[in-house]
Amino acid sequence: MEALVLIVVLIGSIVVHEVAHAWQARREGDHTAERLGRITLNPIPHLDPLGSFIVPALLYLSGSGIFFGWAKPVPVNPLNYRNYVAGDIRVSLAGIVSNLILAVLSTVLMAVLVKLDSVGALPASGFDPVFVALEFGIVINLILAFFNLIPIPPLDGSHVLAHALPKEVAVRYRDFGQYGILAVMGIIYFEPDALSVALSPVYFLRGLADWFIRLWI
Repeated sequence: MEALVLIVVLIGSIVVHEVAHAWQARREGDHTAERLGRITLNPIPHLDPLGSFIVPALLYLSGSGIFFGWAKPVPVNPLNYRNYVAGDIRVSLAGIVSNLILAVLSTVLMAVLVKLDSVGALPASGFDPVFVALEFGIVINLILAFFNLIPIPPLDGSHVLAHALPKEVAVRYRDFGQYGILAVMGIIYFEPDALSVALSPVYFLRGLADWFIRLWI
């Protein structure tokens, strides 16, 4: 049951992440994703067999403690943005912001349920899957947010860094995106400590969420 809840929360979180990219792209003037039906919470157009199912399942079964996944990238055309640089940065960060919002909402809802449970306002059983889902909602969305900030193309953080690089360097940097996922997987398996450093804000914010929830007991 826990594994099923985890997969459901992960899929929901990465779908919201991709929808946020598509929605912001439309706001910037690019309707490519909208025309392809990607501004929808229906998970089917977004799911990637490898990133949404196989990799998360293998990571969960490995017991490594590292868990993430991805969906099909939203197709956008930055040349359609009213402001190319600012638009590209905003579209790239929209997914990260959406995951942080989901983490905050999960934390607040968890606190409310903990308070209701402490005063006996919840049934004796039946809410355990909800608590598990909210717990995963906090952790998974924090991981997705800060994982995507890692400046390895094609992760979202690379779009921000690319605009700070000289043009020729930026072109080569973006071209590396075709090998980016392989590079990330290599870091996970061969240099997990490096990933732990990149995700250190997750541990801090997770502790902050726990502190906030305990205030309601």
